[in-house]
Amino acid sequence: MKILFIGDVVGAVGREMVEDHLYCIKKEHDIDFVIANVENATHGKGLNRKHYDFFIFQGIDCMTMGNHTFDKKELFDFIDEADRLVVPFNRPKTLPGTASRVFHAGGKKIRVTNVLGCVFMDSRYANPFDEIDRYLDLEQDIHIIDIHAEATSEKIALAYYCRDKVQAVLGTHTHVQTADERIIDGKTAFISDVGMTGPYLSSLGCDLDSVILRMRGLNSKFMISENSGQFAGVIIEFDEANRPVSIERVLINDDHH
Repeated sequence: MKILFIGDVVGAVGREMVEDHLYCIKKEHDIDFVIANVENATHGKGLNRKHYDFFIFQGIDCMTMGNHTFDKKELFDFIDEADRLVVPFNRPKTLPGTASRVFHAGGKKIRVTNVLGCVFMDSRYANPFDEIDRYLDLEQDIHIIDIHAEATSEKIALAYYCRDKVQAVLGTHTHVQTADERIIDGKTAFISDVGMTGPYLSSLGCDLDSVILRMRGLNSKFMISENSGQFAGVIIEFDEANRPVSIERVLINDDHH
């Protein structure tokens, strides 16, 4: 069993990179199941129905979200029927959505759970460690957690906390792929951040000039970059006993192929 997890898809460039590369990656690596974090897919913040349908057409089996989950109000119109969408379990309880789903692929039950970190993040979201236990003893063959968080320390701590009960903990949100992929205790695949699928010549997907102006203290709106793109993700292989045996980074851009 091989699962591809695609890092934060940002804007039109990110969607184009999915369209340009996903089919070939699936074919080359014999991928059985595809997950993508899509919380930045629609104009950099949130997800609309058109782009949700686009990802299904491209062959993405499950979509995870993050702190921008509800930035596009259109999501409220279709979230109840979006059966491939997983939203953070520690969001405010008044907000809709499913935080953990089971999918079927290759004769396996694959559970995907989404959680937000709380360190350096929006204080509306609960501490993930306060609620994670209720998701650790559910029924599945393979359980993958997307922790959408700022601090690498929080992501690593959650992975080690869950290592006896889940098969992968994958970090998203910071948009920079880390080089710390590992199999923890031979049980749990981990990486601090899967990376970004979006504009390569950018600052986390945003236009560099607008970011520099903002950093210099000037009033500048963050604009999504529209230049050359990159594709970032990880491929995890599982054995017949559902144990992860490898985690491999994927990075395609002007400097990596």
